[in-house]
Amino acid sequence: MNMMNSLICLEPRNMVYQSRPQPTPAAGEAVIKIIAAGICGTDIHAWAGNQPFFSYPRVLGHELCGEIVALGSEVRSLHAGQRTVLIPYVSCLQCAACRSGKSNCCENISVIGVHQDGGFCEYLSVPASNLLVVDDLAPEAAALIEPFAISAHAVRRAALQPDEHLLVVGAGPIGLGVAAIARAAGASVIVADTSEFRRQHVVAALGLPVLNPADSNFLPALRQHCSGMLAAKVIDASGNPQAMNSTVSLIRHGGTIVFVGLFKGDLQFSDAEFHKKETTMMGSRNATAEDFATVRQLMASGKIAADMMLNQHFAFARLADEFEAQVINNRQLIKGVIHF
Repeated sequence: MNMMNSLICLEPRNMVYQSRPQPTPAAGEAVIKIIAAGICGTDIHAWAGNQPFFSYPRVLGHELCGEIVALGSEVRSLHAGQRTVLIPYVSCLQCAACRSGKSNCCENISVIGVHQDGGFCEYLSVPASNLLVVDDLAPEAAALIEPFAISAHAVRRAALQPDEHLLVVGAGPIGLGVAAIARAAGASVIVADTSEFRRQHVVAALGLPVLNPADSNFLPALRQHCSGMLAAKVIDASGNPQAMNSTVSLIRHGGTIVFVGLFKGDLQFSDAEFHKKETTMMGSRNATAEDFATVRQLMASGKIAADMMLNQHFAFARLADEFEAQVINNRQLIKGVIHF
């Protein structure tokens, strides 16, 4: 029996390598040899014990690029040697959400790397229907299609119009993806983040205006960018309770808020402020195949690129020893990719 190395989060703050048998594909599955894997905030929160919808032990990793090495007996549309990206959301296709075209928030969803073991390992067997062929993309770029797709879904939820003023709160990977994709859609984008390092990254990597929401002149500066008004729409990618609770004060009357970041806890905001603005407030969860296709097209056209968020690289063989120091406690990390 062929064995492989897997990195397992046994419990919060405890990641170890274990040798496991290499998988064999079921009839409708494909085995991929992992080439590159993005490190997501979900992985970081899971390590720290702060991730909703999570149980241990777990092999993390859902932002995956891999090469097909074996196919199940019923798979006809793929072949060995193809480079692929994983769409990690396994939906039931039977619940009300799935039947209405919202499989991203399936009532019985299982996310690979969250609800079931993921790709921080050398080989993984996955549903063949959840693979997207990306032979022409570099592995590190392909591994980031998933976080960009999360951003694309939030932008789609916001239903942006050309030249509409959008404030993106949070310049982590998802916020950066939102800003880039919204700009590609023709919106007038401004980004807010309390980190000077991340604000500098926004300017250097995206060339977009950026504000510090902790500054006393934040609201006047926001109005200046938005033609004297507040933002028509806000997409919050911070996952920060204080930031999320204050979003109603950042939109103009008739404005829209989309929460793509999340946290464990309750939102609190002024009902009077919410009502007088006739606020539209919505959540954005995961992504659909349509969002992955959108990102694939934007990457192919050069409108978005990996280096808009990617700034650190890791070797899988050393990750267990480096994870706490180089990922958890690394203030300079925006987005990291693991190379196998």
